Amino acid sequence: MNSRLAAVFSAVLLVVAGCAAPVADPDAAGDDSDAAVGGADPAADWSWPDDPPTDRLGWENGYWYNESIAVDQSDGLNDSEMEAFVARTMARVEVVRELEFEESVPVEVVSRAEYRNESDESTDPVHGDWNDQVWEALLLVGEDRTIDEVFDELYGGVVLGYYSPAEDRIVVVSDDAQPTIDRQTLAHELVHAAQDQQFGLGGSPSTQDAQLAHSGLVEGDARYVDRLYEARCADDWDCVSRPSSSGSGGGAVDYPVFLVIYTPYSEGPTFVSDLRERGGWAAVDDAYADRPASTEQVLHPNRYPDERPVEVTVEDRSSAAWTRYDTDPVADAVGEASVFATFWKHRAVDRASLRQDPGAYSPYNYTADPSEGWVGDAVVPYRPASDETSEANPHERGYVWRTVWDTETDAEQFERAYVNDTLRLSLNASDAGENTYRVDDGPFADAYRVTREGDTVTVVNAPTVEQLDEVHQRS
Repeated sequence: MNSRLAAVFSAVLLVVAGCAAPVADPDAAGDDSDAAVGGADPAADWSWPDDPPTDRLGWENGYWYNESIAVDQSDGLNDSEMEAFVARTMARVEVVRELEFEESVPVEVVSRAEYRNESDESTDPVHGDWNDQVWEALLLVGEDRTIDEVFDELYGGVVLGYYSPAEDRIVVVSDDAQPTIDRQTLAHELVHAAQDQQFGLGGSPSTQDAQLAHSGLVEGDARYVDRLYEARCADDWDCVSRPSSSGSGGGAVDYPVFLVIYTPYSEGPTFVSDLRERGGWAAVDDAYADRPASTEQVLHPNRYPDERPVEVTVEDRSSAAWTRYDTDPVADAVGEASVFATFWKHRAVDRASLRQDPGAYSPYNYTADPSEGWVGDAVVPYRPASDETSEANPHERGYVWRTVWDTETDAEQFERAYVNDTLRLSLNASDAGENTYRVDDGPFADAYRVTREGDTVTVVNAPTVEQLDEVHQRS
């Protein structure tokens, strides 16, 4: 399990929602503000002179979804403004999402500095070392840093808020000196609270790909609704003005890693929109009992729910000098979206394609020939058997990454992009024997053996060419 991703998605974050582009835009700033009308008005044809006798859709804590409130954020929010703002937003989320809140949700505003301090967490050193190899196998995070360091930099700068199922509360991150709330962020996090109350958001799958896929439904639902919410503000609702500083909190961002974790936010809304077109909000509700199993299903909604990933195994053919990590599971599955990010980083796909032909509610397009056709994969990290701690040289690590594809042609496309465009062109690898390559410099300096058998491609990594067979002997 990728525990850091699991922790992130269990907190159901909002990452740079409501802004035009991510903080580390590789090109020019694009426009992510597709509008859509939507949301039934359950109270549009009638009104109560006072509060309704019982709770109902479109009314929460004394406020109707369409009544005016006096909220001015120019000098921050006081308690009464916060109460009115949250209650009316809850009522409006109910109207748009056609989902009833069962109880109120506490909302707290913290500064970005406070969020950074609160979000610091220690990682089990063994699992952290194992997870570093998973991200190194993707050729996204090399041996000069750890994935936790990358995550700390990334999340500290781009998170706008989160809902904690464990604590039943929403935290909004404000970049203003006085406490302010972006209305779209608030709507997004309130959707998460409603999801948790109606469907439950506890637990997390055991692999990176499955975590991203589950989050594709959860974050996609919230992202889709906050888009519909903003469209209503533009068309027919009187809405609280958004703070001038709403958007990114700045900070360093590793853009290819960002693409991986942003997958649910980019591709999830189109996935949810597709479900709604099939069977209304009931189809979206039903998906919580059968959540997408892979990013392939999120990227290609027509493959949900029938086209499920295969379980890929890697037989242990290591010598006595190498061993697998004592983790559960011993292998991770990274999935189509992560493979796309790998090839995007190393220019094995046209980078401009990221912005071409995205989904109806997606800013990006995560599909490309070398990553499409994915059926399943397994990354198994290895370490020297004599190494009992995570303090050893990070260069003394290895892994086996096996990918399975729909057809032999798909496997050939992956192999070609991996060997020719990524290893040889991007990393300047030299040939070092049959199907074997050596990268001499940089954070991915290692030996690689890439073999294909039919629809399966296996990558073996070790510090030296001689150690490749020690990590995974040729069959």
